[in-house]
Amino acid sequence: MNTQSKEKLVIFDTTLRDGEQSPGASMTKDEKVRIAKALEKLRVDVIEAGFAISSQGDFEAIQAIANTVTDSRICSLSRAVRGDIERAAEALKGANAGRIHTFIATSPIHMKHKLQMEPDQVLEQAVGAVKIARSLIDDVEFSLEDASRTEFDFMCRITEAVINAGARTINLPDTVGYSDPGEYGAMIKRLLNTVPNADKAIFSVHCHNDLGLAVANSLAAVQNGARQVECTINGLGERAGNASLEELVMAVRTRKDVFPVETRIETQHIVPTSRLVSGITGFPVQPNKAIVGANAFAHESGIHQDGILKFRETYEIMKAEDVGWTTNKLSLGKLSGRAALSSRLEELGIKFDSKEEFNDVFVRFKALADKKREIFDEDLAGAGF
Repeated sequence: MNTQSKEKLVIFDTTLRDGEQSPGASMTKDEKVRIAKALEKLRVDVIEAGFAISSQGDFEAIQAIANTVTDSRICSLSRAVRGDIERAAEALKGANAGRIHTFIATSPIHMKHKLQMEPDQVLEQAVGAVKIARSLIDDVEFSLEDASRTEFDFMCRITEAVINAGARTINLPDTVGYSDPGEYGAMIKRLLNTVPNADKAIFSVHCHNDLGLAVANSLAAVQNGARQVECTINGLGERAGNASLEELVMAVRTRKDVFPVETRIETQHIVPTSRLVSGITGFPVQPNKAIVGANAFAHESGIHQDGILKFRETYEIMKAEDVGWTTNKLSLGKLSGRAALSSRLEELGIKFDSKEEFNDVFVRFKALADKKREIFDEDLAGAGF
């Protein structure tokens, strides 16, 4: 695929808003500003800094981020009510570029049991909210909460109406992580082909990971016309979390032959940002987490290690350095072979006069590895190798 023909995929990060909704993941204002600066360095397009009406602390955090960050657009969430919208606009006053993100639930189950409103009332409130927001700021995003369980005809009606009212971005969340990639991608494509004014807005997706499909659903939507993805660092978020920024970005970058889009993300800052978020929230990253897990570029199998040493692409589809790791890691253990041990000993400056001498060392290494899960440099140096 010719990269010159690729469209831009907007990366909308909601670590500071939806990510903070993870139980126990609340952050102070100063911590939020630190993360926002890291996201700006990562070149995230839109930073959802918080929910201004929810608390004085959130309002002040959004305000501080709006006054600090200049290269990313700063967004505040608001319900589809005047007080929320005006509070969001007030928090964003100092932003170089701001956005109000307003939402209302549109699925039958949410309208009946949560809102206790009829569809026509929901439509009227949505349109009114977008108009209020547009009177206060130029960039307005509207979300159909629980879009993946919304009746299609109503989805079309409300989407067309809010675009006419001035919404520049239409977000279609899989709020409860219910959808599957084929179904969700088809929904996006059908909506784009049905709504007459669809060309006047960017279509966005916000997927939750309840079934482990958040990234897959988001990428299916991108394949079918979505041009904004909402995501978080480390996949942070309420319940099972959100679509992971690092996985989405690296999938698009690694599979340029598949995805017709590109991002402006500076990927070498992914791992440092991941560590910052993990440190501030206290949420550890699982070792086998894609891209940012400690084992994401680690190899212990002797066959894999030998292949990596001969030609990296045999077992790695990305360079560890491209996402912020210093290098890949050949983990020495009982599954390691001669090639990995020889390479590590050479790095440590340990050389052998003969093949027989190295073979003797390898036998001792294997004996140690049977007793110890992982062999470290100190073990090698201390064993008289």
